[in-house]
Amino acid sequence: MISIIQATTRDIPLIHDMASIVFPHTYRSLLSKEQLDFMMEWMYSYDNLKRQMLEENNTYYIAYVDGAAAGYVSIRPESDDIFHLEKIYVLPQFQKFKIGKKLFQQAIKAIKEMHPEKCEMHLNVNRDNVAVEFYEHMGMKKIAEGDFPIGNGFYKTDYIMGITI
Repeated sequence: MISIIQATTRDIPLIHDMASIVFPHTYRSLLSKEQLDFMMEWMYSYDNLKRQMLEENNTYYIAYVDGAAAGYVSIRPESDDIFHLEKIYVLPQFQKFKIGKKLFQQAIKAIKEMHPEKCEMHLNVNRDNVAVEFYEHMGMKKIAEGDFPIGNGFYKTDYIMGITI
Protein backbone atom coordinates (compact mmCIF):
# COMPACT_ATOMS: atom_id res chain seq x y z
CA MET A 1 0.00 0.00 0.00
CA ILE A 2 1.28 3.47 -0.94
CA SER A 3 0.58 6.49 1.24
CA ILE A 4 1.80 10.05 0.89
CA ILE A 5 2.11 12.25 3.96
CA GLN A 6 3.03 15.92 4.27
CA ALA A 7 6.41 16.22 5.97
CA THR A 8 7.27 18.44 8.92
CA THR A 9 10.61 19.57 10.30
CA ARG A 10 10.63 16.34 12.33
CA ASP A 11 11.05 14.52 9.00
CA ILE A 12 14.26 16.37 8.06
CA PRO A 13 16.54 13.46 9.09
CA LEU A 14 14.46 11.06 6.98
CA ILE A 15 14.51 13.35 3.93
CA HIS A 16 18.26 13.83 4.39
CA ASP A 17 18.84 10.08 4.64
CA MET A 18 16.76 9.34 1.53
CA ALA A 19 18.55 12.12 -0.39
CA SER A 20 21.95 10.73 0.60
CA ILE A 21 20.99 7.55 -1.28
CA VAL A 22 18.88 8.72 -4.21
CA PHE A 23 20.62 11.98 -5.17
CA PRO A 24 24.09 10.45 -5.74
CA HIS A 25 22.43 7.43 -7.40
CA THR A 26 20.59 9.71 -9.83
CA TYR A 27 23.52 11.96 -10.71
CA ARG A 28 26.55 9.68 -10.36
CA SER A 29 27.13 9.59 -14.12
CA LEU A 30 26.15 13.22 -14.75
CA LEU A 31 28.04 15.21 -12.09
CA SER A 32 31.50 15.10 -10.55
CA LYS A 33 31.87 13.85 -6.98
CA GLU A 34 32.82 17.40 -5.98
CA GLN A 35 29.62 18.83 -7.45
CA LEU A 36 27.53 16.03 -5.91
CA ASP A 37 29.03 16.77 -2.48
CA PHE A 38 28.47 20.51 -2.92
CA MET A 39 24.86 20.04 -4.01
CA MET A 40 24.10 17.59 -1.21
CA GLU A 41 25.20 20.19 1.35
CA TRP A 42 23.47 23.02 -0.54
CA MET A 43 20.14 21.23 -0.79
CA TYR A 44 20.04 18.59 1.91
CA SER A 45 21.95 19.62 5.01
CA TYR A 46 19.68 19.67 8.05
CA ASP A 47 19.97 23.47 8.28
CA ASN A 48 19.17 23.99 4.60
CA LEU A 49 16.18 21.64 4.71
CA LYS A 50 14.89 23.51 7.76
CA ARG A 51 15.38 26.86 6.00
CA GLN A 52 13.56 25.55 2.92
CA MET A 53 10.59 24.49 5.03
CA LEU A 54 10.38 27.42 7.43
CA GLU A 55 11.65 30.39 5.40
CA GLU A 56 11.25 29.52 1.72
CA ASN A 57 7.75 27.99 1.92
CA ASN A 58 8.80 24.59 0.55
CA THR A 59 6.21 21.93 1.25
CA TYR A 60 7.55 18.38 1.33
CA TYR A 61 5.60 15.14 0.99
CA ILE A 62 6.98 11.67 1.70
CA ALA A 63 5.75 8.52 -0.03
CA TYR A 64 5.61 5.31 1.97
CA VAL A 65 5.21 1.76 0.69
CA ASP A 66 3.87 -0.55 3.37
CA GLY A 67 5.26 1.84 5.98
CA ALA A 68 8.74 2.15 4.43
CA ALA A 69 9.84 5.57 3.19
CA ALA A 70 10.15 5.35 -0.60
CA GLY A 71 10.58 8.89 -1.93
CA TYR A 72 9.73 12.56 -1.60
CA VAL A 73 8.58 15.62 -3.48
CA SER A 74 8.72 19.31 -2.62
CA ILE A 75 6.97 22.32 -4.07
CA ARG A 76 7.12 26.05 -3.42
CA PRO A 77 5.32 29.12 -4.67
CA GLU A 78 7.48 31.03 -7.15
CA SER A 79 5.12 33.90 -8.02
CA ASP A 80 1.38 34.63 -7.94
CA ASP A 81 0.50 31.92 -10.45
CA ILE A 82 3.67 29.86 -10.82
CA PHE A 83 4.72 27.08 -8.48
CA HIS A 84 8.03 25.25 -8.63
CA LEU A 85 8.42 21.52 -8.24
CA GLU A 86 11.73 21.64 -6.40
CA LYS A 87 12.50 17.99 -5.84
CA ILE A 88 10.98 14.64 -6.73
CA TYR A 89 12.99 11.51 -6.04
CA VAL A 90 12.20 7.84 -5.49
CA LEU A 91 14.66 5.48 -3.81
CA PRO A 92 16.18 3.00 -6.30
CA GLN A 93 14.50 -0.07 -4.82
CA PHE A 94 11.06 1.57 -5.23
CA GLN A 95 11.48 2.86 -8.77
CA LYS A 96 9.28 1.38 -11.49
CA PHE A 97 6.34 1.10 -9.05
CA LYS A 98 4.65 4.35 -10.21
CA ILE A 99 5.61 6.16 -7.00
CA GLY A 100 7.09 9.02 -9.00
CA LYS A 101 3.76 9.43 -10.78
CA LYS A 102 1.92 9.46 -7.45
CA LEU A 103 4.33 12.07 -6.03
CA PHE A 104 3.91 14.19 -9.17
CA GLN A 105 0.13 13.97 -8.82
CA GLN A 106 0.44 14.89 -5.13
CA ALA A 107 2.39 18.02 -6.10
CA ILE A 108 -0.38 19.07 -8.49
CA LYS A 109 -3.07 18.32 -5.91
CA ALA A 110 -1.28 20.37 -3.26
CA ILE A 111 -0.80 23.29 -5.66
CA LYS A 112 -4.49 23.22 -6.60
CA GLU A 113 -5.40 23.31 -2.90
CA MET A 114 -3.17 26.39 -2.44
CA HIS A 115 -4.21 28.03 -5.71
CA PRO A 116 -7.54 26.80 -7.14
CA GLU A 117 -7.32 29.09 -10.17
CA LYS A 118 -5.40 28.17 -13.32
CA CYS A 119 -1.66 28.32 -12.73
CA GLU A 120 1.58 26.71 -13.83
CA MET A 121 4.01 24.29 -12.28
CA HIS A 122 7.63 24.56 -13.41
CA LEU A 123 10.69 22.51 -12.63
CA ASN A 124 14.37 22.40 -13.47
CA VAL A 125 15.80 19.10 -14.67
CA ASN A 126 19.32 18.28 -15.80
CA ARG A 127 19.30 18.12 -19.59
CA ASP A 128 20.95 14.67 -19.54
CA ASN A 129 18.68 13.19 -16.86
CA VAL A 130 16.46 10.34 -18.08
CA ALA A 131 13.69 11.92 -15.95
CA VAL A 132 13.08 14.39 -18.81
CA GLU A 133 11.09 11.60 -20.48
CA PHE A 134 9.06 11.03 -17.30
CA TYR A 135 8.14 14.70 -17.10
CA GLU A 136 7.15 14.77 -20.78
CA HIS A 137 5.03 11.66 -20.17
CA MET A 138 3.34 13.55 -17.30
CA GLY A 139 2.42 16.35 -19.71
CA MET A 140 5.22 18.83 -19.11
CA LYS A 141 6.87 20.73 -21.95
CA LYS A 142 10.35 22.21 -22.25
CA ILE A 143 9.96 25.98 -22.01
CA ALA A 144 13.59 27.10 -21.59
CA GLU A 145 17.08 25.86 -20.90
CA GLY A 146 20.18 27.31 -19.38
CA ASP A 147 23.35 26.93 -17.39
CA PHE A 148 22.57 28.26 -13.91
CA PRO A 149 25.44 29.07 -11.50
CA ILE A 150 24.95 27.52 -8.06
CA GLY A 151 28.23 28.43 -6.38
CA ASN A 152 31.79 27.11 -6.10
CA GLY A 153 32.12 27.34 -9.89
CA PHE A 154 29.37 24.75 -10.43
CA TYR A 155 26.38 25.04 -12.74
CA LYS A 156 23.04 23.34 -13.12
CA THR A 157 22.70 22.57 -16.84
CA ASP A 158 18.94 22.32 -16.96
CA TYR A 159 15.80 22.41 -18.97
CA ILE A 160 12.99 24.36 -17.38
CA MET A 161 9.80 22.45 -17.96
CA GLY A 162 6.24 23.56 -17.30
CA ILE A 163 2.64 22.43 -17.21
CA THR A 164 -0.57 24.39 -16.84
CA ILE A 165 -2.77 23.08 -14.04
